[in-house]
Amino acid sequence: MPRLLPAERRADLADRLTAELMRALDGARRRALRDGDRQIDTAHLLHSLVEADPGAAAALGDADRRARVLGYLVQRSIGYGLRWQRSVEDTGATLPVLRGADTAAAGWSPAAAAALAGAFDRAAHRGALRGDSRVRGLDLLAALAVDRDSRAAEVLRRAGVDPGALTARIEHPSQQV
Repeated sequence: MPRLLPAERRADLADRLTAELMRALDGARRRALRDGDRQIDTAHLLHSLVEADPGAAAALGDADRRARVLGYLVQRSIGYGLRWQRSVEDTGATLPVLRGADTAAAGWSPAAAAALAGAFDRAAHRGALRGDSRVRGLDLLAALAVDRDSRAAEVLRRAGVDPGALTARIEHPSQQV
């Protein structure tokens, strides 16, 4: 089962993540616990991210597309639609060493841990360009969309959001519609 982070680790992450992303990670943990899932997976992360971070939600496209994404995610959480409940997400991703977030990986699927590591890497790379190296919701959304075999990417595709095009829009904001 997903575990709570120790208070000192949570405080360290709070300094490195935006408030919206902290809310999304907390929401993903609560969602996994409530659903009886053994691990936080990429769909839990996507669901909570879309609800907690307006920038990440806007990156998905128009209101209809966001509603379709949330529709698939809500169906999953109530036991309908995509049948992942109480199963472990395994995309074949290897569990990465999470620089700056290593203790957060306990209770996370390998794909979710890889996405979080990718978000940290993206924030470190882009931090100098944007003047802030904190990890944002868009960093995590881009990392979720990169793993085409993840549950998050499957939800995006089913809702009519191309994960590759989403990543491109996030990487190059001038392409945003």
